[in-house]
Amino acid sequence: MNQNLYNLPKEIIFWGGTGQAKVNRPIVEYYGSKLISVFDDTIGLKPPFEDVDMHYGWQSFLAWVKNRNKKDIGFCLAIGNPHGRFRLELAEKLKGAGLQPVNIIHPSAIIAPNVTFGEGIQVMAGAIIQPEVIIGKQCIINTKASIDHECIINDGVEITVGVTLCGNVHLGINSWVCAGVTILPRITIGHDSIIGAGALVTKDIPGNVIAYGVPAKVIREIK
Repeated sequence: MNQNLYNLPKEIIFWGGTGQAKVNRPIVEYYGSKLISVFDDTIGLKPPFEDVDMHYGWQSFLAWVKNRNKKDIGFCLAIGNPHGRFRLELAEKLKGAGLQPVNIIHPSAIIAPNVTFGEGIQVMAGAIIQPEVIIGKQCIINTKASIDHECIINDGVEITVGVTLCGNVHLGINSWVCAGVTILPRITIGHDSIIGAGALVTKDIPGNVIAYGVPAKVIREIK
């Protein structure tokens, strides 16, 4: 296991102040780090924590970070899909501002030693990731998701609660696999597509579509 996955900086900020932040905070604190601020682009959003400052928008962040020791601060983008491409863009902006992306992995997750991870991943409680899986940047693997051998998960993907990916599944950039989906072996899901909750995917799904059902069928294009 790559121990660098679990070496978090002492101070971390979240961008995103809703449910994903609430799930991530206990993991950060388990590894001995401190959540020091939360940022969100939704002006007036209720802060998720009473004891952590909330800030709104990029200009607020620039003012906040100006006089800080940036090399010791990490960031987590607690924003779910279909905003994977936004996570990727925002991650580059925050790196450009001097902060470092962190990998947040729940201690109960089971991960094979030869899994390849990009930066800024989030792996939630009870997730299982099997040998030779490749996961790109800024991906979210949610609670009790199961990813079998040799799957390829491209940048910005979210795999939601209770999803099962059989072996050699390939997920395109910013695809979103919703709760309880099962994808059979050697299936490809195109970029920016959404697989609706409870679907059974038995054949390839193209990019930029919404598909669901048993078996899953393309319902409509995403414009």
